[in-house]
Amino acid sequence: MTIGSRQTSIVRALNNRIRARQSTDRGAPVSSPIKHTQSYLEAADRAYAAGDWQSALQLADKAIAANPRNSDALHRRGLIALAMGSPAEAQIWLRRAVQLFPHPVYCNSLCVTQTRLGDYAAAAETARLGLRRARERFPAVDTSLLSYNLGVALQLDDQPEAAAQSYRQTLARQPDHTAAHNNLGTVTKDLGDLVTAIGHFERAIALDPRNVEAHSNLGHALLAAGHYEEAWPYFEQRWASFQAGDRPAAQGAPMLPIPPWRSGPLPGERRLLVLHEQGFGDALQFCRYLPVALAHGTRVGYVCPKPLRRLFEQSLCTRWPNIELLDEVPSDLGEWDAHCSLLSLPMLLGTRLDTIPALVPYLHAESQRAHRWADRLRAVGNDVKPRIGVVWAGGHTGTAADRRRSIAPDTFAKLLSWQGAHWISLQKAEDASKQLPPAYRAQVTDWMDEVGDFADTAALIDGLDLVISVDTSVAHLAAAMGKPVWLLNRFAGCWRWLRDRDDSPWYSGLRLFTQKERNNWDDVLNCVLDTLATRYPVNETAISQA
Repeated sequence: MTIGSRQTSIVRALNNRIRARQSTDRGAPVSSPIKHTQSYLEAADRAYAAGDWQSALQLADKAIAANPRNSDALHRRGLIALAMGSPAEAQIWLRRAVQLFPHPVYCNSLCVTQTRLGDYAAAAETARLGLRRARERFPAVDTSLLSYNLGVALQLDDQPEAAAQSYRQTLARQPDHTAAHNNLGTVTKDLGDLVTAIGHFERAIALDPRNVEAHSNLGHALLAAGHYEEAWPYFEQRWASFQAGDRPAAQGAPMLPIPPWRSGPLPGERRLLVLHEQGFGDALQFCRYLPVALAHGTRVGYVCPKPLRRLFEQSLCTRWPNIELLDEVPSDLGEWDAHCSLLSLPMLLGTRLDTIPALVPYLHAESQRAHRWADRLRAVGNDVKPRIGVVWAGGHTGTAADRRRSIAPDTFAKLLSWQGAHWISLQKAEDASKQLPPAYRAQVTDWMDEVGDFADTAALIDGLDLVISVDTSVAHLAAAMGKPVWLLNRFAGCWRWLRDRDDSPWYSGLRLFTQKERNNWDDVLNCVLDTLATRYPVNETAISQA
């Protein structure tokens, strides 16, 4: 679920409220009514409804100047600031309105603004204040929007159980609230209940077939359940759910002035241009489809991110010369007959759970570079201990997905304390919070400052015995190279790892260690330690004799 589309829905609801003048409660005290205040507000409403924000702002300011304690005018002023993209300023006006007169509608507006500012705890508290006021003073007020926005704040604050309760309260009052169904589907999926989640996504789509976010979410849920054939068409709306960092989600698939490939025979000379999308891990997993697509055409081009280019050249282009890597989408598309995005290839090529292309290994390290790293790895310790690569954190620091998949360095140190292995860092820590504390750094050999791209990472991985990683691009790289990978998987994790299994149809050498409950990495690491002791018993004996 993307923040952008959710906020658009909220703002639209607020616009409807202000145009309907629901924010004026007849029971609200208006201190010292001043002549012309009401006429200024009515004129501000008209300008607001017409999208003339500047005129609306000036008229609202005049109303406030005429009566500084008119809570309705303060609320209008806050809504105008929010519409003009100034949530910090909006919060000041809306707080003043709520302090003067905590009407549920004012509380709803402030809740939305605080959510926009990322202060989710304050937003939830404001929403709860509005709900209490509605129960105590305004029983006729429809609180479905307030309970919905409370759910949004709680969901963003990573409180899915409480968020689910709020969305259910919204649906009890307004059963056809498509956004509440969509969001409730998301949180129930995050809580591990795929069946219920799928039902809510389907209901959201039935209520509003144009809800592309619900289509995307349904696609992801069906994939997680293993229903690939049913899922792929919904997955084509995945851009509505994919968000990297603070950037808003895209509105749809990229469009080019050449035909999109819709499966079947390629047109013209059958030259297909494949566009990169999403993250490096997605490219590492799905580049296996480029040779498969080549069987349908004479030439396949892939717009390849620079960090992947050397790796893909040495792994794919040397084996399949008709695969061509491009730095960017060509300005002249005359050499290409059709295009598609990389993650559309599984659908276009008819992938089912039992027909995933089994090409592993399909990525390889350059031999000379790998030999140099192998020499250095052998010098780490003259013993039989395994060389195990480790990654404890993903990228996109600050996003909810990264918080769930990454392990705090202090927690991960439990694994590093096991002395039966030589630990080799494969971690690129983009943020100081992901760096190992000084006390643990001596336990890990870290050469990642010398690693410039994925070809370098592949060369280092080539000499390792095992890779233990959270769900990030290095796990895909190692698994695509045929290395044994133990993936530390979050509860109700990414769709590609399915549910309730410890293996993966995507990589034959990958083993899943999945959280049994949210945020509990200790049990996962304990399981990994037990498995290490079983797999490398010689080292356990050596340790006990030391």
